[in-house]
Amino acid sequence: MTDYEKALALWRQKHITSDAELSEALNGQSISFAYHSGKIENDRITYHDTREIFEHDGVTSYTGDLRTLFEIRNSRDAYEYFLTAFQERHVLDENLIQKMQLLLTQNTYDPRRWQLGERPGTYKRHDFVTGKSEVGAAPEDVQEELCELLCELQNVSEQNALTAAAYFHAKFENIHPFADWNGRTGRLAMNYFLVLHNHPPIIIHEEDRRAYFEALEAWDSNQNLDMLRNFLITQTEKTWARQIARIEKN
Repeated sequence: MTDYEKALALWRQKHITSDAELSEALNGQSISFAYHSGKIENDRITYHDTREIFEHDGVTSYTGDLRTLFEIRNSRDAYEYFLTAFQERHVLDENLIQKMQLLLTQNTYDPRRWQLGERPGTYKRHDFVTGKSEVGAAPEDVQEELCELLCELQNVSEQNALTAAAYFHAKFENIHPFADWNGRTGRLAMNYFLVLHNHPPIIIHEEDRRAYFEALEAWDSNQNLDMLRNFLITQTEKTWARQIARIEKN
């Protein structure tokens, strides 16, 4: 049995059906996810500050900028919504994704985006792009392309959850539906899709960002999904390695 298969089996043995059970299963993983997902985009984010905000709703001896503090706090709010949505079995749809992006971006849009009329929780109004290939749907096409993507994810089996999650994440980042925070929103939405399909959520570790970006670029360049799927397998193994080792030791 591979480490990925062990992680999958470990998760499915938990038989998670409620937000309380999901929260318990995630335990410290929620802090690690918020830290790594945030640090991929903002190198000023620290694990210490993330843990302080998640556990105590505040930080001590903080010397960073206010925007970074908002980013971390927003990650906690988005995580709480993640749990609530799971409890309600909210499908992965436009409303859920927009709500996640809204929670992640409150008080963080820079003056330039604000002056352009961009607002948290709404699709981009201007031609914001991403990656080496500068990909991104035209603003007038965002809603249609995202809805098509979400329709493609209907009736996915648990067996195909990881491949579907990789496909969702690649296409979501390629569409680049918002003026900002597409990466963090996409990673959170991908994990929500995974837990809905009885698959362990994945931390994309900030130290592996180069391989992560290369995998996304492989999709942008020639629709190669294998690199991202394989990357997510290794990140799943890395995410759950300690828990697997603890069980095997006992």
